[in-house]
Amino acid sequence: MTPQQLLNEADQLLARSTADTRGCWPRACAWLIRLALEETLDQYWARILPEAALCPMRPQLLLLPSCAGTSTAERARDAWTGLSRAAHHHAYELAPTAAEHRSWHTAVIQLARDLAL
Repeated sequence: MTPQQLLNEADQLLARSTADTRGCWPRACAWLIRLALEETLDQYWARILPEAALCPMRPQLLLLPSCAGTSTAERARDAWTGLSRAAHHHAYELAPTAAEHRSWHTAVIQLARDLAL
């Protein structure tokens, strides 16, 4: 799936809650958005520096400021960190809200635009 398709699926989860998705939509949404972010970065690195795509995500995020600028890199790092935390179950913690998911969704959309240039 393309990053846009992943983001569209996440948007549908955010837009409608059903009895079938109650309880599992936050983690599913976080995984979809995070995968869209990772696919966006894979496409970016394939164009700019193919060797970087072979690295784990943390080194990619450390390299991003020198290639894409500080604000873009900070947006990517913040989104990836938040989504990584949201994608895993943490005992005694509430799941992120729909508003938090929506902010990550918006950040990844903007990141995809910024990195497509």
